[in-house]
Amino acid sequence: MRITARVDYAVRAAVELAAAAPGALTCDRIAAAQGIPSRFLQSILGDLQHARLVTSQRGREGGYRLALPPSEVSIARVMRVEQGFLAEVHGQRPEDVEYSGTAVPLAAVWVAAREAYRRVLERVTLADVVAGSLPPEVADLVALEEAWRSFGDAANPAERR
Repeated sequence: MRITARVDYAVRAAVELAAAAPGALTCDRIAAAQGIPSRFLQSILGDLQHARLVTSQRGREGGYRLALPPSEVSIARVMRVEQGFLAEVHGQRPEDVEYSGTAVPLAAVWVAAREAYRRVLERVTLADVVAGSLPPEVADLVALEEAWRSFGDAANPAERR
């Protein structure tokens, strides 16, 4: 799993807007709250606006607002604005990857991994994050002790790779 700074910033900005909903926040206020460079955030908010997840209004009461209720916006939906597919292999969707010989089954592994990743990201909404309450199936994953360990912490040296 790799989450770029741009994707991380987009999700964090969307969470700030969800917390303020239905009110508006300025770009500078979001940037300060989340420690995001303001110029970079302006571009991200433009992307979110183009995707119709965010609206903006000028003036004294202006700023950015979520275009939808926070309970209707999944983390996956925000991520896709900035990165397109949630998972890709050499720029292709996992189901479009073709291997030969003994590697043929590897395409199925990529599809399964994407589905596991997608199941979490589609189920968690901005409202869930703001409330600090994850859906039960996601909370169950967080509760697993091994979920908090990196491969470098594994007891078996073969698992560290």
